[in-house]
Amino acid sequence: MAKAEKAAAIAELKTEFESSNGAVLTEYRGLTVAQLKELRTNLGETAKFAVVKNTLTKIAADGAGLDEQFKSLLEGPSAIAFVKGDVVEAAKGLRDFAKANEHLVIKGGYIDGKSMDAAEVAKLADLESREVLLAKLAGAMKGNMAKAAAVFAALPTQTAQLAEALRAKREAAGETAEAPAAAPADDAPATEAAADEAPAE
Repeated sequence: MAKAEKAAAIAELKTEFESSNGAVLTEYRGLTVAQLKELRTNLGETAKFAVVKNTLTKIAADGAGLDEQFKSLLEGPSAIAFVKGDVVEAAKGLRDFAKANEHLVIKGGYIDGKSMDAAEVAKLADLESREVLLAKLAGAMKGNMAKAAAVFAALPTQTAQLAEALRAKREAAGETAEAPAAAPADDAPATEAAADEAPAE
């Protein structure tokens, strides 16, 4: 490979590391071209699966700021799944394909700025996908909102019941409203007084 081609390949790999949500490193020794095509199809838009050269990939990984743990895994025939979508979905896709095709070996990965070994990638694959988690969160929020709405709807009824209970309690205790006192005779209307004092004809 010419020097210019190597530089271009390193730059492309560095860009992939920097623009991806994560990277899962695998060994593909023994997989046929047809199987590699099937794997890429299965991953779809979730990840871009590329066969890489270890020496160039180490240089690109170093330039992208990946740590030594990840670079130490670059031994033997290597291929990397650059995750473009949900890292959990990509890990599930790789794990499921590896179960059906023993020649694909997951060696580790680099996700969210942290290197992961094969066991950690396997744990990641066991998690629920982002879509499932969001759906569960939305369901929980909807349930809580329904409960809150029911509480708010019940407040006026509960307030009326409480007021009625207090009124009944006061009534039972004899706290009835007193009738207003009769008006004194001196306070008779002025028109009547004037009529009594008028001189007879």
